[in-house]
Amino acid sequence: MTPRFWAVVPAAGVGRRMGSQVPKQYLTINGEAVLERTLRRLLSIECLDGITVALGSEDEFWPDLGASRDPRVRIAPGGNERADSVLSALKSLESLASPDDWVLVHDAARPCITQTDILKLIKALEHDHVGGILAIPVSDTLKTVENGLITGSPDRRLVWRALTPQMFRYGVLTQALEDAALKGKAVTDESSAVEMAGHLPKVVEGRSDNIKITQPEDLRLAAYFLEAQDAESRPRI
Repeated sequence: MTPRFWAVVPAAGVGRRMGSQVPKQYLTINGEAVLERTLRRLLSIECLDGITVALGSEDEFWPDLGASRDPRVRIAPGGNERADSVLSALKSLESLASPDDWVLVHDAARPCITQTDILKLIKALEHDHVGGILAIPVSDTLKTVENGLITGSPDRRLVWRALTPQMFRYGVLTQALEDAALKGKAVTDESSAVEMAGHLPKVVEGRSDNIKITQPEDLRLAAYFLEAQDAESRPRI
């Protein structure tokens, strides 16, 4: 059977660093919620069979989004941590997904993901047995710091910055997250769980404008990138 493609968007976070009463995924960019923009980018990928959004139990904003009424979008209960939300979404797909299907996990607060990068990731990994992630090489000099003092300068040629989507086989990712939870291991992204399970995920270079909104100033930067991307995609006369 030809593997199907599913997307999972963990959106149960509250975004405390934004200093807002509204979770960051519901803050607006030019009048539209961040999560709405993110889902619209994912919904532009025709090969996706469905998108599962993991929501917090007290989420009162979701019904106001246009994407909440899209037939390809479903919801699942969110958890205390990102990994809990992703695993909950994966389990909600048990009756639909097969172990060899693909799951693309994407941050709710990355509205600047492009269709080009998503299709690039899919194309690069379509015949892989495990999966991989979008990432970009680090260009800055890095420092390790302890108690405010520099203790070393890692070789930046060996370091990449992880982005999303992160795309893995449904069976591989589900098992990796279940194992990590059982062992009480901290999981910061899907790739780290897969790595803990003994796999070697691939890296596919993505665009640097695929930023994650974590600070208030990121909203302005995202608005700039979105406008630039829209201009880039318009046909030239």
